Amino acid sequence: MVIREHSLLKHPFYQAWQGGLLSLEDLRHYAVQYYPHVAQFPRYVSAVHSNISDPALRRLVLENLIEEERGENNHPELWLRFAEGLGLGREEVTGVLVQPETLQCVRTFMELARKPNPVAGLSALYAYESQIPAVSATKIQGLRDFYGITQDSAVEFFRVHEKADVRHSRQERDAVLSLAVSERDREEAIVSADKASQAVWKLLDGVVRDRHISAACAA
Repeated sequence: MVIREHSLLKHPFYQAWQGGLLSLEDLRHYAVQYYPHVAQFPRYVSAVHSNISDPALRRLVLENLIEEERGENNHPELWLRFAEGLGLGREEVTGVLVQPETLQCVRTFMELARKPNPVAGLSALYAYESQIPAVSATKIQGLRDFYGITQDSAVEFFRVHEKADVRHSRQERDAVLSLAVSERDREEAIVSADKASQAVWKLLDGVVRDRHISAACAA
């Protein structure tokens, strides 16, 4: 329920994306503002991994971390290639001051990931990754249909997450169900999922504000 309340596909920014109502500059600003969240995501996963005492569950999270961070096709690198596909230089993405909502999103995810009870971090990851396959599919379609962006390097980030996060989110959900044995655990799972969902929603709110994307345009 808390995830549905802040479903990313319902956010005005993504609604405008699906309708081809964003300018290329809007997409570029989004790519810059969203990058810190993508860049820090491996650290969220790493923090959650370190808090899990069960070896089998820990190995599942480790596989997620390896996919996020290993090799030349690590996920922050794929995001930079997406930004390049929009016409941005890498230094334009990595070397700028970002909006307060972006910083708060990163801070929120790190705080949840570092909580001693791994249910909190796992729930935050699930709240986010469970939405990404559908979001990624609509992004690929919008980039192709409205912006003529089809090169593999520009959309690879979304193609990877369209598939990988189906598996990741299923594993995270199962881990939460396994670990949340008490009423307190279950309450922490709900609160953490809500905080994570709101943090990403507010990041997008900041993009809408900075780019003056009107409600009429995004409706």
